Amino acid sequence: MRILIVEDDDIIGNGLKVGLGISGFTADLADCCEAGEAALAVGGFDAVVLDVMLPDGSGHDMLARLRGRGDTTPVLLLTALDALGDRVKGLDGGADDHLGKPFELDEVAARLRALMRRGATRPDSCLEWGGVRLDPATMTASREGAEIRLSRREFAILHALMQHPGAIQSKPQLEEKLYGFDEGVESNAVEVHVHNLRGKFGSRFIETLRGVGYRLREA
Repeated sequence: MRILIVEDDDIIGNGLKVGLGISGFTADLADCCEAGEAALAVGGFDAVVLDVMLPDGSGHDMLARLRGRGDTTPVLLLTALDALGDRVKGLDGGADDHLGKPFELDEVAARLRALMRRGATRPDSCLEWGGVRLDPATMTASREGAEIRLSRREFAILHALMQHPGAIQSKPQLEEKLYGFDEGVESNAVEVHVHNLRGKFGSRFIETLRGVGYRLREA
């Protein structure tokens, strides 16, 4: 799951990026409204962690612009102004959740998982296909009740495929789920992770359409 962090404080921003990475997220960092909106225009993010006080404007104003153009990406607001009026302003302005500073990294990760559960089409947020069950909230997978351990990037690819099991996901689309903007993309990373997933779920579980991409095979 890919997260955009919009935060101008280097210590807080980098701390969030590293901490969310440990929790299994792929995180990108933007240091102002302009950079954050440019990143969101490219797309591919599952949620946004948005600071309210930014050098080129207010996070509230950025949020209003996002919602005004129909961007429904879940947003968690971060602010040092944690009075009731500030929380109400943020939530009424389109934020999905609000967290005051200082905060614990584990709570940020938990709130992001909760936001994505709320936005899932299934009531329990779990995805199922061909006897495989994927739980984004706990980042675990199982097959016929037996837990199967996945690396963070294996989970990211399987999650992307199981969100749209009948659709073809191109290699660049899957790479977006694996790497942040500032990370080098390994040329054969997707192939390696798909190979590993086939080893865990069966050679026919993921179908390759040469020159096009990947999709889950019909049971």
